[in-house]
Amino acid sequence: MFKPNGYPALSPYVILQDPEATLAFAEAALGGELLRRVEDETGRIRHAEIRVGEVVLMIGGALADWPAQEAHLHLYVADVDATYARALALGATVVQAPETKDDADRRGGFRDPGGVTWWVATQVDPD
Repeated sequence: MFKPNGYPALSPYVILQDPEATLAFAEAALGGELLRRVEDETGRIRHAEIRVGEVVLMIGGALADWPAQEAHLHLYVADVDATYARALALGATVVQAPETKDDADRRGGFRDPGGVTWWVATQVDPD
């Protein structure tokens, strides 16, 4: 097989200043499951993989020649309001409170303590 069992063919990869904070947040707030963690000699994360829903999010720790980059991720969840509230209780900062706009989704956004902006949505009016 050309890829690990249970992995999608395409995975987002984010480079963060504080990958540890995003990993811990994704586990606690989004039900993420840590799959792999590779550390350098000081114990700092070089590479990690966490499953959130059907996706494997790959996370790298920033280095001088691999600086942290702004990242935005979109995730469908069963209850956007509950996920949003849990995220804020775990230290996320508000980007946009959940609201229903002109499409079939109720959507909101928050920034996790590690620097990723998450857009979470629940489809409320499937046509």
